[in-house]
Amino acid sequence: VKLVESGGGLVQAGGSLRLTCVASGFWFENFGMNWFRQAPGKGLEWVAGIANGGVSRYYEDSVKGRFTISRDNEKNTLYLQMESLRPEDTAMYFCAKVDGYTWSKRIDRKGQGTQVIVSS
Repeated sequence: VKLVESGGGLVQAGGSLRLTCVASGFWFENFGMNWFRQAPGKGLEWVAGIANGGVSRYYEDSVKGRFTISRDNEKNTLYLQMESLRPEDTAMYFCAKVDGYTWSKRIDRKGQGTQVIVSS
């Protein structure tokens, strides 16, 4: 299993970013996926999730209406579109493969992460 995130960067508050996670080494379309984040000095926080078919999507309350998770099973790629970014969104963002065939927040594997910094 390999997960490679990209798309992070420095953005002003109110701005947008799109994170990308390219997956390999497993049957991507069979598994739910999640995005997590970790801010400096804090624990890992779940952000958003998507079931294997892409229809069912789940969001942490603070990102609802601002972030959109999606996937392209033909490209083995997971996305996180982030709008109206806030300084409190600053964190390292990780994509993660769900442990098991049913969507959950359980992590089987996660990538190395991509850094998002939102300036005020």
